Order: sequence, then structure tokens, then C-alpha cells
Amino acid sequence: MSAALELPTRKREAWRWSDMDALHAAANMPAGDPGADPATLFLDIEGPRLLFVDGMFEPAHSRPDGVAVSPFEAASDHPLGALASGEGWTLTLERGAARGDIQIVHVSTGGENHVPARILLGEDATASVIETYAGRGWANRLCQIGLKRGARLMRSVRLLQREGFVSIRDEADVAEAASLVSVFLGAGGMGSRIDGAITLAGPGAYGEMGGALLTRGDQRQEAAVVLRHAQPEGTSRQIWRAVAADRSTASLAARAEVVRHAQKTDGVQSLRGLLLDRTATVNLKPELEIFADDVKCAHGATVGELDKRALFYLESRGLPEARARGLLTRAFVADAIDRIGEESVREAFLADADAWLGEAL
Repeated sequence: MSAALELPTRKREAWRWSDMDALHAAANMPAGDPGADPATLFLDIEGPRLLFVDGMFEPAHSRPDGVAVSPFEAASDHPLGALASGEGWTLTLERGAARGDIQIVHVSTGGENHVPARILLGEDATASVIETYAGRGWANRLCQIGLKRGARLMRSVRLLQREGFVSIRDEADVAEAASLVSVFLGAGGMGSRIDGAITLAGPGAYGEMGGALLTRGDQRQEAAVVLRHAQPEGTSRQIWRAVAADRSTASLAARAEVVRHAQKTDGVQSLRGLLLDRTATVNLKPELEIFADDVKCAHGATVGELDKRALFYLESRGLPEARARGLLTRAFVADAIDRIGEESVREAFLADADAWLGEAL
């Protein structure tokens, strides 16, 4: 990594929980075995497939089928997102078009790599995109999304890197009656920073960004999302779950902004943390900034341990303690993962969570 690169510091409020030391270490990680066979990272579903290895498109394991791959500059004022330029991918759909189950797999072998992406959907177009991260090193991504009137995008992202760091910046404009749902699962051993800046730019727009972060050991994962209601009758959901074991830290910051004329806004924030060990830490920061007066907005934030009464009930029915803890924790995580619309993708994400629980409990 360039010594001249200036990373955000914890002196900035928006970055006070960030682990930039882990990012720096990942960027300088020597090349090595990624510990993952790219062929096994694609879900067994039909649709376009793109593989990026260390930020470079790998055509031998890809079938773009209408998804464009080319170098481009993706302008952003975000300190990490601004670094993502060069070879990237673009999904463009015309009015009324539909594309399902587009898979993007990113494998890193060490060092740093940066990939930009654009998703542009015309009026009433629909798409589903599944992204997977595996390997080691620093993977930095910027995804810029534009949804025209009535367009619908389901985006599912799983972070399975075994070590290193993954940073993701999403920037989206959602037009009238359009819908964006983004669900993330952090179930690898890496550090992470998931950033979102979503603007509901048209009346009746729907925006959702959430997911589950699972941490153990000395791991740190973080999500920071700002969802802005810029027009009336918009609906937003920010549903996040964090599970922390050992000495790890999971941090969730969710902010909803409602401008003065964005009347009849419906916004919900639900941030919940589960401590598997009392040495672990979960940080939650819900925020509402509302300048309109005819709105229905609510937020909730709780951190706790597994319900002892529920554990006792399951154990009294003959379940071993580890199995009982696993069932309760899975239900907690599924609260966020169930937001994924496609059953096959949802089940794959829950299987990843189950694998993490099998090792953590």
C-alpha cells in the first residue's frame, strides 16, 4: 500500500469504531494461498457469473452474459470508495427488463485490490445480484446504484474472507416507487467496514440495508449506513444483527434523515447485539434526524446475552447445551438474513451462518 495514502482516523466520529490498523496490515499482507476454490464459491443457480481475482477479471471462470466488464472511474467523496477505480463491472437494464441471480465472486490472495461497480436499472426493471468475498488481503469495493421509477433490486453480499479486511461502499439513488434491498452477512475471519449512503430520491421509494455481522477471536467488523428520505411517502428499513464471541467487537451505526418536505415517511431502525461471551463487545448507534412533522419513524437498540429461560426450556426437552445455544443464535441471525427474497440464496447465507456457529459455539 502506498505510504502516502491517508486513511480515516478514529478522531472522526463516523470512524471511531473502525479498525484501520487491520486494514493497513491486510493491504501489506504478502501473497499466499487464498484457501478457497473459486468454483465452489458460486451458488448452484443459473445466471451470469463473474470472477475477480485480486481485483482482476478472470474470464476462464466467468460467463458475463450481458454484464459489462471494463475499466472506469467511479467518482466518490468517500475516503475508501474513492480508491476503487480501474477494471470493474456494470449492470445496465433497460425499461422493463429482468435479470436474476447475477453472481460476482471476489477472491484475494494478499495485498490490496480495488474494484468499482455500477448497477443502473431503467423504469420497472428488476435484478438480483449476489456477491461473495473470499481469501486474504484487503478487498476494497465501491458500488454505485441508480434505480429509475418502479425498478427493483435485491442485493445479497456475503463476506467469507478468512483473514485480512473487506471494505464496501454503497451509494444509491432510488427513484419514485423503486425498491432497493441490500442484505450483508459477515461470517468470515476478516475485519470489515460496510458503508452505505442511500437516498430515496422519489415519492414512494423503498430502501433497505441491513444484515448480520458475526465476530470471534480478536476480530472487528463494522457497518455504518446513512439512509436519506428526500421525498414524501418513502419507506426505509435498517435491520442489523450482531453476534460477538471471545474478545471480538461488532459495531453498527444506522442513521435515517428525513428532510422537511418528506412527509408521510415510514422509517424503522432495528439494531440488536448478542454477546456469546462477556469479554466481547457490541457497539450500537441508531440515529434519527427528522425535519418533517407527518412521519412514522422508530428505532430500537438492544445488546444482551442468550435468554436463560429459553435455554433452560430447550435443555429440559433433551437438547444438549451447545445445540440449544446454536438454535437460539441462528434464530437471532435469521431475523436479518430472512430479508433475502430468493429462497436458494437465503438458504445459502443461512448455511454460512450455521458453519460459523458450528465453530464459534
